Amino acid sequence: MNIIVFFQIVIAVALIGLIVMQSSSSGAGGLFGGGDGGGMFQKRRGIEKILFNGTAIALGLFIVLSILNLLY
Repeated sequence: MNIIVFFQIVIAVALIGLIVMQSSSSGAGGLFGGGDGGGMFQKRRGIEKILFNGTAIALGLFIVLSILNLLY
């Protein structure tokens, strides 16, 4: 197995976990437009900020690995 594909699989699993943890922390009311946010912007703090930044980094790594996999 190609090493790039191996790292893609590992990052994909981590990305799925991060996204699931992010959506579970926002509450089910946010899926249908409800919730206590009322559509107002709220600053991310604590674990929400860590999850958001981790998701963005994992997504960036996954995209870079996907492009490298296409080229090599």
